[in-house]
Amino acid sequence: MSDTAAAGGTLQQGRPASQAWAVHRPGGRDVGLMAVAVVGVSFSGPLTAMVTASFLAIAFWRNAAGAVLLLPVLLLRERSTLHGLRARQLGSSVVAGLFLAAHFAAWLPSLSMTTVAASTALVTTTPIWTALAARVSGVHLPGRVWWGLALAVLGAALIAGVDVTVSWTALAGDGLALLGAICAGGYMLAGARARERLTTSAYAVVCYSTCAVALAVAAVVAGVPLAGFSARDWWLIAAITFCAQLLGHTLLNLVLSTVGPTVVGLAVLLEVPGALLVALVLLDQVPPLLALPGMIAVVVGVALVIRGGRPAPEAEPV
Repeated sequence: MSDTAAAGGTLQQGRPASQAWAVHRPGGRDVGLMAVAVVGVSFSGPLTAMVTASFLAIAFWRNAAGAVLLLPVLLLRERSTLHGLRARQLGSSVVAGLFLAAHFAAWLPSLSMTTVAASTALVTTTPIWTALAARVSGVHLPGRVWWGLALAVLGAALIAGVDVTVSWTALAGDGLALLGAICAGGYMLAGARARERLTTSAYAVVCYSTCAVALAVAAVVAGVPLAGFSARDWWLIAAITFCAQLLGHTLLNLVLSTVGPTVVGLAVLLEVPGALLVALVLLDQVPPLLALPGMIAVVVGVALVIRGGRPAPEAEPV
């Protein structure tokens, strides 16, 4: 990996397309960045559950603010990377932004329909969908990766199962969270492809802007206001933007090009125990004792996948 790639610069050109979603062994720097990102995204669910503004408005402002805050980085520090860039090279970033908008539109409402624990656990099943996409694309995943994936997802399912209630509202919330996970898988894969050509700031500005525009259109169609909130809600939205959008999504985008979306998606599974702890402090939601084995399974599963190493694409049949 080149120094520019390590610093969020341009990726190596000519990398096989199948490697866009392969699993790579992360270095110490990547592990540190993912750890900070996981802490950031762990605040997303609990803080969102505290906001009284509409979920479309929350998603719109966190993405719009994220794009605005990263624009100076792009224009002042990485402007040279825009030279020679063609509009068609931004296509994957736009697709990622649309998937991200769909992810927020599906997942955020689920936080008010089921428990934070169940919603967070289900939405972090994203690695299922990225792994399936990798397998369909011809990438051979080592057995250890599959065992780790299964264990981590089983742990998330255990946490969710503890909090499932027998109400139609909760069931619908679980379904929306699962749909959010599928859309997040598309966001990860499209983002990995986009980061083959773009720096982190360039990709994030295009992706977040596209997401914000899509959410604004959805809000107008649905008749949902994007302003007029209380001061408390604005402060909470600012906290969500800083923790989840800047520290969370942006740092994950930074390492996405070097470790691949499957590892990033599995690292995000650590959001499950993280969100449980944050919800305990901020919302006084005490996780059931049965959730503890699930959290342990998630952590062990992530470790197995990271130690699984780099898979190679399947050989073409002779």
